[in-house]
Amino acid sequence: MVINKKKHNFDAGLRCVCRQPQVFFNMNKNAGWQLEHSFLQLPKLFFSHTPPDEVPLPSLLLLNQTLATELGFGWEALTSKQIASWLSGNILPENAEPIAQAYAGHQFGHFTMLGDGRAILLGEQITPYQKRYDIQLKGAGQTPFSRRGDGKATISAMLREYVMSEAMHYLGIPTSRSLAVVGTGEPVYRETTHKGAVLTRVAASHIRVGTFEYARNFLPKEMLSELLIYTVKRHYPELENSDNQPLAFLEAVMNRQIDLIIHWLRVGFVHGVMNTDNMSIAGETLDYGPCAFMNAYHLETVFSSIDTQKRYAFGNQPTIALWNLACLAGALLPLLDETPEVATQKARILLDSFKSIFESRRHLMMCRKLGIDKPRSEDALLTQQLLDFMQNRGADYTNTFLWLRTQQFPSSAYNSPEFAAWLEKWKMRVLENDGGLLKATAIMAAHNPAFIPRNHLVEEALENASQHQNFGLLHELLEVWRTPYQNKQGLSHYQLPPETEAGYKTFCGT
Repeated sequence: MVINKKKHNFDAGLRCVCRQPQVFFNMNKNAGWQLEHSFLQLPKLFFSHTPPDEVPLPSLLLLNQTLATELGFGWEALTSKQIASWLSGNILPENAEPIAQAYAGHQFGHFTMLGDGRAILLGEQITPYQKRYDIQLKGAGQTPFSRRGDGKATISAMLREYVMSEAMHYLGIPTSRSLAVVGTGEPVYRETTHKGAVLTRVAASHIRVGTFEYARNFLPKEMLSELLIYTVKRHYPELENSDNQPLAFLEAVMNRQIDLIIHWLRVGFVHGVMNTDNMSIAGETLDYGPCAFMNAYHLETVFSSIDTQKRYAFGNQPTIALWNLACLAGALLPLLDETPEVATQKARILLDSFKSIFESRRHLMMCRKLGIDKPRSEDALLTQQLLDFMQNRGADYTNTFLWLRTQQFPSSAYNSPEFAAWLEKWKMRVLENDGGLLKATAIMAAHNPAFIPRNHLVEEALENASQHQNFGLLHELLEVWRTPYQNKQGLSHYQLPPETEAGYKTFCGT
């Protein structure tokens, strides 16, 4: 597939790559597009030049105007029809170089060749503050990596990624973000017929553990080295002069992954598909297919319809993160040392430190959730006793900490001698803070959200929007989630879990 490189001049000075000149608008110069393409410096085997498909009836369903402004897009004067033409792929910026990226990955433990099967990278937007972000159209059509897939996406799946990624952002968790969802006006076929959509995804990059696995398994060693040099320069420039750059890189990625998983555990997030191709080297949450938030606390909580063995259950996420890091280490072995045995030993020593680092940071996180100012080792018992109580009683994870923060427990699940005894021990412990209970409350308010995406509300909002074109509840939820740590009065409807969640499943959308 080849992009038509003919350039068109317009009264406002816009010059674009296009396939349908008749659909163009006078669009306020280049509408703020400032694309660069540093990824194209890598060998061509890392990508395939692939333009997005044209769509018949692009319509703007959601636009993240705040993010658009941060990225430098001057779209305030544009109509929704104009913006939809940009973000459907019907109109490409003059300097766009659309590509699909190649990568591999372990999917549920099984290694396979992959690549962007329905996502097309337009380029890297340089913001007014000189930050660099990938701009990717997800659901934009088939690529050489589609593996018999249609390359398309459903409205419901793309809306899901939009709302979940934005909720994660405002929870303070590193994540890709969503700029817009555009309806395509064409059908998408899954188990039934759905309406199609394209999501504009914004990320620090789309380099994954699977990108390194691809280079290690299918490309010459020098190309693996080029990928490392590029990734360090883009995401870890402080490591450019390291004595052993590959080892320092592995350690830096490990630390970001530990911090990310700690965040997930803090808010009860279950990613659902922690394959190595979904593990961002930049340390962002990537891919929001079968993800969900845990209501009742249980380590074995799983929502994904395809995770029948509970590989990616809530409590397994730290172990899987280490497993994925081991895959990254395996990919980097030829660069760690010329002697395979020495390279393996260096990687093993580093990865062996994962558990102690993780447990230390997790302990600090859990103490913060309990409002403890200066954690001690014995606080681990206090934390574990509360978690055991929640799991045995099926207590709501988010609300337990919220109610502890407010000292009000409306649920009868907490009317027990066991919890009363634990609560007394907790009060005695936080009174040892320099600021006592008041300090504890402030710490808890900063680390425990009052609002999370409740699964039943998410599903209701998605169905209303995708099936009935009613975006009211979806916009309400997005507004509530913009300030998730503020326990605002009169919004308890958004905080309560459903009476039962038995059988609730999420799906990847492909």
